[in-house]
Amino acid sequence: MQAINDFILAAAGQPWVLFLVLACCVIDGFFPPIPSESVVVGLAAVAATADVPNPYVLMAVAALGAFAGDNIAYLIGRKVGTTRWAWMRGQRMQGAFRWAGAELRKRPASLILVARFVPIGRVAVNLTAGATHYHHLRFVGLTCLSAVLWAAYSVGIGLFFGQWFEENHLLGAAIAIVCAVALGIIVDLMINKLRGKPNVVDRIREPEA
Repeated sequence: MQAINDFILAAAGQPWVLFLVLACCVIDGFFPPIPSESVVVGLAAVAATADVPNPYVLMAVAALGAFAGDNIAYLIGRKVGTTRWAWMRGQRMQGAFRWAGAELRKRPASLILVARFVPIGRVAVNLTAGATHYHHLRFVGLTCLSAVLWAAYSVGIGLFFGQWFEENHLLGAAIAIVCAVALGIIVDLMINKLRGKPNVVDRIREPEA
């Protein structure tokens, strides 16, 4: 375990880690299997006690990557639509696209901001925004704000939980990641319960007939 902790600490201090964060956050904007949240939260948990990587730099890199990824997804949606590739035509993704299209017509600003915190939701919303030619400059402004909020939230979660595990960086990162996922689901449920609407995850998992 000590060897693992030493490796994590040594890796966290390397410059290439920030390039890894940037790449994960960019790709995650249009390819949901990439776990950008886990990477950012886990590194922030290490930074809480080891001071590497610098939390502010980590936040800036994560925000930049998230912003770029969301806008690449928009451009993909605008150019190729939402049925070009096989993974887009699956029942779950098509249900997500239908839901995103309906919600974009009713509450585009809040949807784009909230979707950034839901992996599959962000991809569906961003691609659909492009496919339906949602105003590009407005989309850029909203994704700039959502990327900053998401990065600050992810780093904040990691810093908060990571500070309690100074001697075990692996455990601190793991607990921070689990808590971040749980808090994301709880916040989504609470917001949509107050609105009297189904939560984002359920709407994505239950495609329209």
